[in-house]
Amino acid sequence: QVQLVESGGGLVQAGGSLRLSCAASGSIFSINNMGWYRQAPGKQRELVATLTSGGSTNYADFVKGRFTISRDNAKKMAYLQMNSLKPEDTAVYYCNMGVIVYSGSWSRREDYWGQGTQVTVSS
Repeated sequence: QVQLVESGGGLVQAGGSLRLSCAASGSIFSINNMGWYRQAPGKQRELVATLTSGGSTNYADFVKGRFTISRDNAKKMAYLQMNSLKPEDTAVYYCNMGVIVYSGSWSRREDYWGQGTQVTVSS
């Protein structure tokens, strides 16, 4: 069983910064892609940023230049550094990982989500 646990959310004033972390645990052989998504009240979940195992990044236009996604493979961690936060960044932020899990003689790729962490930006 694989678990993803996010942390680092909270309340911050506009213009401030937060750093989200996502810790993966369980029978993980390797982690392929990592991503951060967010969902504001009444809206659909949307992509914020992704990072492949090869280091390629993809950012939503609304966070380019402000947010940075990174990873620590040894620690099985994903991070999202959020700077110059705006009230419209208020949402629940979710971590997503595509992992290779193993058990005995088999392995397979599975996709996991964290439980989410609330980010609130006040004006």
